[in-house]
Amino acid sequence: MADQIPRLGRRELMAGLGAVALGPAMPRLAAAQGRPSLSLLAKPTALALRPGEPDTPIWSLQDAKASPSLRFKRGDTLDVAFANELPVPAVLNWHGIEGAPAAEALIVRAPLGLSARENLTIPLRHAGTLSCDLRLLGDGLTRPSRALPLIVSENEPITVDRDEVFLLEDWRLRPDGSAIAPGVDPKDTTPIYTINGLATLDIKARANERLRLRFINGFQRNVIAIKIEKYDVRIMALDGQPSEPFLARDGTLILAPGTRVDAFLDATAPGSTSSILLHDGKAPRPIARLVVSNEPPVRNAPLPAAPPLPSNGLPAHLDLKSALRVDVTLGARTLSGQQTDWVAPISFAGTAAPAFRAKTGRTVVLALANRADIPAVFHLHGHHFRLLDRLDDGWKPFWLDTLLIEAGQTQRIAFAAENAGRWLMESVATDWAAPRLVRWYSVE
Repeated sequence: MADQIPRLGRRELMAGLGAVALGPAMPRLAAAQGRPSLSLLAKPTALALRPGEPDTPIWSLQDAKASPSLRFKRGDTLDVAFANELPVPAVLNWHGIEGAPAAEALIVRAPLGLSARENLTIPLRHAGTLSCDLRLLGDGLTRPSRALPLIVSENEPITVDRDEVFLLEDWRLRPDGSAIAPGVDPKDTTPIYTINGLATLDIKARANERLRLRFINGFQRNVIAIKIEKYDVRIMALDGQPSEPFLARDGTLILAPGTRVDAFLDATAPGSTSSILLHDGKAPRPIARLVVSNEPPVRNAPLPAAPPLPSNGLPAHLDLKSALRVDVTLGARTLSGQQTDWVAPISFAGTAAPAFRAKTGRTVVLALANRADIPAVFHLHGHHFRLLDRLDDGWKPFWLDTLLIEAGQTQRIAFAAENAGRWLMESVATDWAAPRLVRWYSVE
């Protein structure tokens, strides 16, 4: 087992030991220095998933201070204290963080055992919708775990009246009401879907009120669609990065597991109720309602179309001509049975050869080939990327860190390797029983 633990240099090891020793003092030090802090606990909890029945035991990542909203500002330096109260190893897996190699799971941050603690510092360089979870090591465990949303607000004023977060999650329940973790056969289980931990939710608004709706797909494996009936929905950001604003087709948002979508909606119909439907690929089902009251409107007329959100400073141009080009086949095996270099996170070794090495500042183009017979989801740590056009002569007007690749298809992505460090890549098929797999790459 020792060869599966990331091997740290002396400097990293001493820093890690010092962080553990200082664990209880870190929040006080952060407060004294005027920095925000976050105390996270991995612990057993329970969720009401069956009306009239006992709550279902699960595992959660929670804010120890029970803050109503985990919101920070772009430019903050966040001091994080993490404690594991689970009977299994746990490691934090961040979605949307850039430029924090010291926070990278498995490569720098080894899993924590029961009652272990650690501290880390994360620079919040970009505004956006983020998430954190324990799922890298979650396959095949006795209980599933939840994701935790985090919001990094823009420093500039954004013209919205309300800013709401909606975490969408799925559960597989046995006949006795217990929940299974992913990575195992879900036979004889029933799927249950929740929004912010509830079976359904009413989103209340007043006429001409503008809402910023942050949707996070916290499903374990499923791609989902969210449709808001009767309304135009303007997409403003994807995976935490601003996009050129565009209307969602038919008011529908498509989210792969781990994807985050920020959308603006203007409530223009007083006294109305609109269904919000979740489609899991089999059938739509109501998950929430937008309820607009008959109270006096917030303003006399709807606001004009919103301008783009402030840029986080990602490059406007990528040099595709001189890019480093790498072919990456997703999954543990190809259709022909050929073994690839992807491994389960529990078997990850930092001494394994990286998928590629890139010089800092160089553009990297990855050709992501899904040779399996079902769609797969790819997640890139450390950087956001552009989805290239089919002719490889341009890109879509948004940034992503998570991408769905259809069965038998190849998608090309490009990113500027601006963040030096060692970073993970994740791949998982869109099937509950499919294993989560990882590789790593280096920017030097």
